[in-house]
Amino acid sequence: MPANKKYLTKSPWIRFSKILAGTAGGYVVMLSFHLFLMAFLPKEEVIATAFFTGYLLWAFLLLYAFIAQNVWRVWGIYIMLTALFALPYLLKFNLHHGY
Repeated sequence: MPANKKYLTKSPWIRFSKILAGTAGGYVVMLSFHLFLMAFLPKEEVIATAFFTGYLLWAFLLLYAFIAQNVWRVWGIYIMLTALFALPYLLKFNLHHGY
């Protein structure tokens, strides 16, 4: 049974933006989330659990990019989450001069 035409994206640029937001944007949010965890938890434990939680989080973020109505809102959410999650790690990294 084919999909209903009214639910399909008409613009190829919006479709491309959803694909890019889901794959690259979701991956960057997933990486920054694990950097956030590394700022507060032991690095070895975060790396060990990232093998499982990373894929699950990335898959959820990929799915969300396709379900959402407005792709620009998805981009905004992903950029804000990336900045929010990376900030503690970057501050800790800079305060300790790279250690």
